[in-house]
Amino acid sequence: MTESSFIEHKSFARVGLLGNPSDVYFGRTISFSLGNFWAIVRLEPSKDLIIQPHPTNDLVQFDSLDHLVGRLENEGYYGGVRLLMAICKVFYRYCKENKIELNDGNFTLSYDTNIPRQTGLSGSSAIVCAALNCFLDFYNVRHIIEVEIRPNLILSAERELGIVAGLQDRVAQVYGGLVYMDFDKESMDKLGHGKYTPMEIGLLPPLYLIYAENPSDSGKVHSTVSQRWLNGDEFIISSMTEVADIALEGRTALLEKDYTKFAELMNRNFDIRRRMFGDDALGSMNLEMVEVARRVGAASKFTGSGGAVIAYCPDGPSQVKLLEDACQKAGFIIQPATVVPSFLKDVDLNSACPPVPSN
Repeated sequence: MTESSFIEHKSFARVGLLGNPSDVYFGRTISFSLGNFWAIVRLEPSKDLIIQPHPTNDLVQFDSLDHLVGRLENEGYYGGVRLLMAICKVFYRYCKENKIELNDGNFTLSYDTNIPRQTGLSGSSAIVCAALNCFLDFYNVRHIIEVEIRPNLILSAERELGIVAGLQDRVAQVYGGLVYMDFDKESMDKLGHGKYTPMEIGLLPPLYLIYAENPSDSGKVHSTVSQRWLNGDEFIISSMTEVADIALEGRTALLEKDYTKFAELMNRNFDIRRRMFGDDALGSMNLEMVEVARRVGAASKFTGSGGAVIAYCPDGPSQVKLLEDACQKAGFIIQPATVVPSFLKDVDLNSACPPVPSN
């Protein structure tokens, strides 16, 4: 690689379509890459290793103390620099532990993103995923690091920073397209990852993304559910099993193009989640986004942990128009969801781990 050359990778937002949040609880999910929003990371060879702050997401210069405090209250303390530093550490450590030799040479990392903050569209992991792809090419190890392992590396980088999440989002962003995921305990314990099955994106009906321009009142989404599950709470355990089964049923419904069933599963997925987490945890604005869709007869559920909603209008264009009008009246943004096809190449697929033996 010459000094003037560079590597650039784009990673898209994702939508948890069915089964979330059971991925954290040995469940099943279906997710897809959302082409409406993305993050880009650029790697350029350089004398020193440099992580460049983003001009707006990593501000360190302000007009006033009032500007600084307002920024922190609206955006939080952190931009993308810490994410890039974390994946550098995790990638280096993984290669060292697995005796993967890395060529010498430094680089400058920079990033940009248009994924709206606090919308549950996996903006943080998109930055990390794009950076990891840059490393795979810069060090020429794409054929060595298995595609199933890459979501684990992304998740490890985020956990370095105290971000609470599961594998689902990272799998969707690594694979691209539409992916069915099974996180059964045996595979997770034995292999450290689930069983990931790409699906044809043409199986999806037209879907619509709903989100708020200035999200607030997101609630404490994870609340006490995780601890209750660890404590053996029967209601939580049975509910998570039911949510995981929705992804299994949803896969069949999509393969058979049974969109009436698909709509029913979307609604049921959210309703079970609501019973588990409670309205206070989910937040009033998030609940209103779901209800706006339901009032016009559309199926709707969170794309992730809250902040955005994915909706399906089984009655077609006339219902879509009703949904658009309702969202405009409520002050929400609505746009058609663009599904990005899988972008994995032969070198990625050839790096895949052997299939997990079936019982």
